Amino acid sequence: MRGASAAALLWSLVVLGPAWGSASVPDITQQSFIDECVKEHNVARSSVRPGARGMKDMSWDDSLARVAKAWAEQCMFEHNPKRGREILTYSNISSVGENIWMGTPASIFSVEGAIKQWVDEKQQYNYESNTCSGVCGHYKQVVWATSDKLGCSAHLCRSGVKKTRYADKEGVIFVCNYAPAGNIVGQRPYVSAVTPCTDCKDSSLRSTGDQDITVTSSDVNYTVILIVRPLALVATFLTAYAVRLFYPNVFCYE
Repeated sequence: MRGASAAALLWSLVVLGPAWGSASVPDITQQSFIDECVKEHNVARSSVRPGARGMKDMSWDDSLARVAKAWAEQCMFEHNPKRGREILTYSNISSVGENIWMGTPASIFSVEGAIKQWVDEKQQYNYESNTCSGVCGHYKQVVWATSDKLGCSAHLCRSGVKKTRYADKEGVIFVCNYAPAGNIVGQRPYVSAVTPCTDCKDSSLRSTGDQDITVTSSDVNYTVILIVRPLALVATFLTAYAVRLFYPNVFCYE
C-alpha cells in the first residue's frame, strides 16, 4: 500500500485509549453506540459552526447504518463503490459519503478515538486554499455543512481486514456513511461566515469588501425628515404665495 492510503492506514493503527473489547463490538441498534457516533460528529461540527454558514447538526439514519454494516462485514479496507445504489433499497437518499477506519488489535477500537483521528486531519487542511498538506478528506466529510444524516457500523474481523498488511490479524473496521454526500472535489466543506456577502438576495445588503452595510428603514426616514420635508414645505409656501398674488379670490375664509 502506497501514498495517501498507506498514510491513512498507519495513522489508523495508533493506540486509541478506551476500548469496547476484543471479543465484540457494538451493534448498530445499540443506543449508546448511536449516541456516541452522533455526539462525536456534532462536537467536531460545533467547533467550526461559529465560523460557518448553514452548519447543521447530524442525526442518526438507520438506512445509512444498514448500508455501513453490510459493507463493514466484508472486512475490506476500501470504499464501497455501490453504496449510492444500495441506499435506495432503504430510502430515497440520492448521494452517500463514506469514511472508513480500521485498527488492530481489536481492543484498541473506540468510537471516540476513531472519529478523533478523522477530526485531527484538520491540522492538514487549509481552508483559504482548500488544499490538504496530507490526508484530510475524512475531516472535510465530518464537518461538511450540508451533510446532516449519519449512519455508522463497527465490525470485528477475526480473520483480519483485507486490502491491508494485517489481513491475518484480528481487527476492527469502522464505517460511517453520510447524506447528502460531502467531501466533493473542488468544494469547501462550508461557507465561511466572515466571507463578504457578494450574492445576497436582499438588494439592501451589499458588500464593500471590508464589511456589509445594511440600509434599514430608519436610514430612509432620516433622509425624508432632514431633506425632503423641508423642501416640500418651502414649495408649499411659494405655491400659496403665487396663487394668492395672481388669484386673490380663490381662498375663502369664514
